[in-house]
Amino acid sequence: MRPAAMNLCNLPPWVIASRHFNAHPQPLEIQGVRQANPLLFERLAALDDAAARALQFHDYMDVTFQLHQWQQETSAKGRKSLKNSYLRFLRGWMFDSNALEGAVLKGWVESRFGLPPTFHKEPISDLNSHVYYQYLVDRMKGAARTNAINSQFDVLFEFVQQELARRYPRQMHLTLYRGVYDFHEYPLVEALEKNRCVVRLNNLNSFTSDFERAWEFGSKVMKARVPRAKIFYQCGILPSSLLKGEEEVLVLGGEYEIEVVTGGFG
Repeated sequence: MRPAAMNLCNLPPWVIASRHFNAHPQPLEIQGVRQANPLLFERLAALDDAAARALQFHDYMDVTFQLHQWQQETSAKGRKSLKNSYLRFLRGWMFDSNALEGAVLKGWVESRFGLPPTFHKEPISDLNSHVYYQYLVDRMKGAARTNAINSQFDVLFEFVQQELARRYPRQMHLTLYRGVYDFHEYPLVEALEKNRCVVRLNNLNSFTSDFERAWEFGSKVMKARVPRAKIFYQCGILPSSLLKGEEEVLVLGGEYEIEVVTGGFG
C-alpha cells in the first residue's frame, strides 16, 4: 500500500509516511482549515486555561456544525445526522477501531494526508482487493450517518495540534506504547538490531503514554517515538464529561522505527 500521489496537507504523502519525517518532523497543516475558522483560533490563543480552551472548542463546533439542533429536526435521519458528531466517532473508535466509525476515521486520514489504511478487520495489501472494497463500504455507510464529519475532524486536528504545541513547546516527539499480540499485522520494512525494526503502521493507530496500560492490551509492547505533528487526538484534551478514554492517543501511521520492550518478534 503506497501513499497516494496527492493530499490536502502542506507536505506530500510520501514525506508524511516516511521514517525520515518521524526523525525530523515538521508541522502538518490541513489546507484552508485555519483560514476558514480564524475566530476559533484567535479565541483559543487568548485563553491561558486548557479547560477553558477545550470548552471554547466544543462550543464552537456545536454552533458551527449545528450539533445542538438535532432535537429540532423532524426526520429521524436529520436528528441522527446532527447527533452523530465527531465525539460519536471518537467513542466508536475507542470501542472498536474496525467498526464503521473506524472506517470513517481511516478514510479521513486517507483523504487528508494521502495515507491509505493497511488494516481494516484484516490486512489490506492492494487497492483493488476485496478487503479494500469492504473498507470503502464501511466508510460510506459510516459517513452517511452524520453531517460534514470530515470537516469536523479537520478542525479537531488543527485544535489538537495547537493544544499540543502549548502543552509540549519543547517536545517534538512523545514516547508512546502500543500493546500487540501479533506482529503479522504490521508489515516489516527493515530489521535493525535486537528487538528493534522499522514497520509500516496502519494509517491511524491507538497508542498510550502509559506502558502498564499498553501491557493490558497485548502480550508484547511496542515502543515508539511519535512526532507531535502526527497525533490526531490525545485523551485529556477534551473534558472527561464529553469523552472518556484510557490514556489513548490516536496517531497517524506510516513507517515507524519501533522497539519491543517485552518479548520479541516471534
